[in-house]
Amino acid sequence: MLVDSHCHLDFPEFAPQLDAVVQRARDAGIGTCVTIGTTLAKFPNVLAVAERFDNVWCSVGVHPHEGDKEATDAAALIERAQHPKVVGIGETGLDFYYNHSAREPQIVNFREHIAAARALKLPVIVHTRNADPDTVEILRNEMGKGAFTGLIHCFTGTQMLADAALDLGMLISVSGIATFKKSDELRAVLKTVPLDRLLVETDAPYLAPMPFRGKTNEPAFIKNTATMLAELKGVSFDELAEATTNNFFRLFTKAQRPQ
Repeated sequence: MLVDSHCHLDFPEFAPQLDAVVQRARDAGIGTCVTIGTTLAKFPNVLAVAERFDNVWCSVGVHPHEGDKEATDAAALIERAQHPKVVGIGETGLDFYYNHSAREPQIVNFREHIAAARALKLPVIVHTRNADPDTVEILRNEMGKGAFTGLIHCFTGTQMLADAALDLGMLISVSGIATFKKSDELRAVLKTVPLDRLLVETDAPYLAPMPFRGKTNEPAFIKNTATMLAELKGVSFDELAEATTNNFFRLFTKAQRPQ
């Protein structure tokens, strides 16, 4: 079994064929998916998808792109995370590449998400782009206030970010970007990450792995990313699948393994 630890099944790209997409994932051996919250305004849609399928869970959060539009606090996140289908907080973090939101609102929201994750003992799902030093500084500072768990989603960062995240006890999640031909530097970093600290994800409908690059991504395609990662780590596909699945349920303690 594989777990797609990060996808966006509530996005409009999936609306006409959501049942088929989830069934294709099941048929491909993907036993669990997490559909990720990006705004509080759209959280009811995210939750509705998770409630519709027994093998789909969800998170609640405000994407850094939305920091100017949705300031949030830990209490608002904690309230929504009481639902049994909510297994994580985020995605949150810093995106200094697109700068769709000013930096200060991103930072404030990031810290509030961590506070909620700490209080609930749920993992925080971290998005970081062109912001490795700031992300590490905030994670270390917040860890000093009290322990929390989490992951770096869709990891494309530096060796410094990977090492810092691992030192803080976090996991590294690998997307289809790692299969791209020009991702040699990324693969070199991922090769240094211990097998028991890795997750796999699609970030669907974005970032389809090779050979589907340019197409609408979906959870079933995660097998291609997992196959590449197994080869990179020098293990069998089954070993990689078992390890990343165990890693997921060890981190996302509120999610239930399928029967």
